[in-house]
Amino acid sequence: MGARALPATGTGFVSIRRHRNRYYGHPDTVRLVQDLGWALSKRTHELMMVGDLAQPRGRLMSSMHRSHQNGMDVDIWFRLAGSARHANDRYSEGRSPNSMVASRGFDLGRDWGGHQRFLLKASADHPRVDRIFVNPVIKRALCRSERGDRGWLRKLRPWWGHDAHFHVRLKCPKDSPHCRQQSPLPTEDGCDQSLAWWFRKEARTPSKKPKKKKPRPPIPAACKSLLSKP
Repeated sequence: MGARALPATGTGFVSIRRHRNRYYGHPDTVRLVQDLGWALSKRTHELMMVGDLAQPRGRLMSSMHRSHQNGMDVDIWFRLAGSARHANDRYSEGRSPNSMVASRGFDLGRDWGGHQRFLLKASADHPRVDRIFVNPVIKRALCRSERGDRGWLRKLRPWWGHDAHFHVRLKCPKDSPHCRQQSPLPTEDGCDQSLAWWFRKEARTPSKKPKKKKPRPPIPAACKSLLSKP
């Protein structure tokens, strides 16, 4: 309820693949994108590329994401674009920016740099952000390189994929009682054995057991009312 459309462009950012109609989000999510774009514009003329937020009325998308249903999630590409036109021409549907992880899958690639770290840290430092999903390789590299204040690393949660973009999830708004907040994050930086597990054989070998489909949760009455409207 109260979804807001992210503008196609703004200071420091460009929204791509808008034909998907997935550029709607909670006002806090739209504000986060604008805040990050503004911060990035102070250090480079290049633009942050913004991917999916949510559909106009939320809910499960027809393809890909099982998240991005309530307007509190946004995908941000690590690679920057020289212009809005360049971003939309080069990275249309089916053409994604390069991975930030080297081909063997254990180290950062040559495209990783200061702007990528900046975007992650600026996102983690934002007061409305709850957690950020990144590739385990990216998390491990930052665990090794960061000095001084490492508190922001706790918000970086390792997850499969997320090597060309990172997924930002915001905290549930105080005025949204039906939004379910995830369990609190650990107080440590997450650079421990829980991260090391992602590089073990058991974690990197796909399971051969067929996945059981989870039943969809019932639609809240307030959402049923919204979906029934033309």
